[in-house]
Amino acid sequence: MTSTAPRSRSIRRHPGAAAVALAATTALLAGCSSSDPADDPLAEDKASGGTVVVGSNNFPESILLADIYGEALKAKGVKVSYKPNIGSRETTYGLLENGSITVLPEYNGSLLSYLDSKAEQTSADAVNAAVKSKLDSELTLLESSPAEDKDSVSLNAETAKKYNLTAESTLEDLKDIAPELVIGGSPEFQTRHQGLVGLKSEYGLEFKSFKALDAGGPLTLAALKKNTVQAADIFTTDPSIIKERFVVLQDPKNLFGYANVTPLVYKSGLDQEGVAALNAVSAKLDTKTLLDLDSQVQLENKDPLDVAQAWLKSAGLV
Repeated sequence: MTSTAPRSRSIRRHPGAAAVALAATTALLAGCSSSDPADDPLAEDKASGGTVVVGSNNFPESILLADIYGEALKAKGVKVSYKPNIGSRETTYGLLENGSITVLPEYNGSLLSYLDSKAEQTSADAVNAAVKSKLDSELTLLESSPAEDKDSVSLNAETAKKYNLTAESTLEDLKDIAPELVIGGSPEFQTRHQGLVGLKSEYGLEFKSFKALDAGGPLTLAALKKNTVQAADIFTTDPSIIKERFVVLQDPKNLFGYANVTPLVYKSGLDQEGVAALNAVSAKLDTKTLLDLDSQVQLENKDPLDVAQAWLKSAGLV
């Protein structure tokens, strides 16, 4: 089955991400996380003395992933500095091109969509190959992790219990149930292939009705929690999944594309030992783990650097 890429991570953030990012930045400036308060994240100066500069986009998960990458590199003796919470992909990609940052957490399908909005996505390997063919010659993509932050059809706990559906259930299991359910999402979810159109053509799903809300944001989450809608488009690493006991249905036909967490690097700034360290992180990081780590940061208000260090230790990577 062929699908198009999910929308860019630069415009798709978890609900409350702006507030969390602001809190994270405040914490960083207070000296309790990975950044040096003297650093300007937009400064276009190349790293000196063999320092690997790890950057992040302006949402909490990216900051957390950057800390994971940076601390994994430090454990191998690499000199690391951080430029957290920089901005959107439109900014960070340019900083990678000129070597101002060396490593950035990316999402393979979203990056491909940025590089080529018409590119089709048939498998994770095909996505990565396509990305590598379109990247600036100074950049490369390392190995992707199984962890994905992408769209999903999720049910509230009440609905999942009523129909005996679990996290092992798939979209195919909704075929006979969908006519009884109201589904919510962004207005465009109603007309996109990665939305109601694809749910019907790929899985045969026809819902009772559709309620226009927002793109996985507070309106959608509130409606799902209150049972105004019984199903909704929720991002797979949204901490609300744990907090509200939402059930994410499996997507075996990959209707929602690919969004594997993947290091994007400035090639000449990272040696083979550094490459191996980041690939080792990718090998250990799956969606369930990333959801748990996001929840610690966004729900329990833990410092992302502390969360990163604790997970790396538990995974045997430090």
